[in-house]
Amino acid sequence: MTLRDPPLTALAHIPGTDGWPFIGNTLQLLADPKGTAERFAKQYGPVHRTYSFGGRTVSLLGPDANEFVLLDQEKLFSSKHGWERVFALLFPGGLIMRDFDEHRLHRRALAVAFKPEPMKSYLKSLNRGIASAIAAWMNASPDIRLYPAIKQMTLDLAAVSFLGDECGPDLDAVKQAYVDMIAACVGVVRRPIPGTQMRQGVKAREFMIKYLGGQISARRANDGHDLFTQLCKTTTDDGALLTPQEVLDHMNFLMMAAHDTLASSLTSFVYFLSVNPDWQEKLREEVRALGLAGGEPLPYERLDDLPLIEMAFNESLRLIPPAPSILRRAVRDTEFGGFRIPQGTHIAVNPLYTHHMPEIWP
Repeated sequence: MTLRDPPLTALAHIPGTDGWPFIGNTLQLLADPKGTAERFAKQYGPVHRTYSFGGRTVSLLGPDANEFVLLDQEKLFSSKHGWERVFALLFPGGLIMRDFDEHRLHRRALAVAFKPEPMKSYLKSLNRGIASAIAAWMNASPDIRLYPAIKQMTLDLAAVSFLGDECGPDLDAVKQAYVDMIAACVGVVRRPIPGTQMRQGVKAREFMIKYLGGQISARRANDGHDLFTQLCKTTTDDGALLTPQEVLDHMNFLMMAAHDTLASSLTSFVYFLSVNPDWQEKLREEVRALGLAGGEPLPYERLDDLPLIEMAFNESLRLIPPAPSILRRAVRDTEFGGFRIPQGTHIAVNPLYTHHMPEIWP
């Protein structure tokens, strides 16, 4: 499918702003995505356009917009083409870069790697890594900066639980590659020009594809329970193994998504607990009620025995989503909120707007 950006004249009827020359609203959105979205919503309304990351985007805000775009019962919106500005050079072929029937086919195939037995194995690795990281925090300065510490921990966890113990001396290079790719995702310059974050990210992807690609045959021949080995053995509905390129694309994307969004989510969770000390005590009591010995990790079979912690974590996700916008692109002309949306329009919905906000909607 080939989609072209609609001309400005085709979007002129939608209120909004193109911001500064060349960079548009990019710096504002990078510095404060939540605040910028709220300001634009108040100024221009729940349907408005902006210019950022090299192109125009129309934001559709509110619960009706989320349902219209994300359920997409008429198959009007492409995830692949929506995220291409962000991920095309870095994570092509990941699940988020597939649409409709192809997306469902690969989602079912990947589900095999998340069945109970592999998940139990992942949890053992996670528990070891979490215990080690927390012990290091306890011995460090009390003025620990939480987000960098959690980001480092989740990167370590993703590397070990997803790749197993085979990283060895390459572990630091693997972790740095994902740091570079994530930085490139939100870089202002969207082309891999020498000296830019995007160039560093593209080089990091090349390293990871070569590093992972050299292991696929060996992984298919062994009995490892790490995620990479499971993906190497995954088959589609017709029984065919995923191709090596499909394995590489999925693995590269999952490694990024697993640690980056988790680091953001855990940081938000701890922040809300810090400003709600009564909830800190409620969650401590829930953990104590499990009767685990001091330092004993939570068994897989008891993951469902912490409903309050799950509720509190989900509420932090609602208040500060790790992905401030979900991107799509219109594959056909459509309409929402009385505004015509032409084919090719980049769309953003915001998970913050799960209910009507009185300062925006009456």
